[in-house]
Amino acid sequence: MKADIHPDYHDVVFQDVSSDFSFLTRSTMRSKETIKWEDGNEYPLIKVEVSSHSHPFYTGKQKMLDTSGRVDRFNKRYAKK
Repeated sequence: MKADIHPDYHDVVFQDVSSDFSFLTRSTMRSKETIKWEDGNEYPLIKVEVSSHSHPFYTGKQKMLDTSGRVDRFNKRYAKK
């Protein structure tokens, strides 16, 4: 490999904020936040909204996120008269 052209690839912890699920992996992402992991070392922390632990495809649980009534407004707007 050529020197000085590849990004820094290091250990990071990804945390799913919707389910408090965390996993340690390697990435090129950076973060100022750190977390102490199970092995006693501190790693950069990357917070994500959805992971395999909370995604409906992997969990089999469907979530409805229609909090603002978007479906009702759509149906009213385009209802046949």
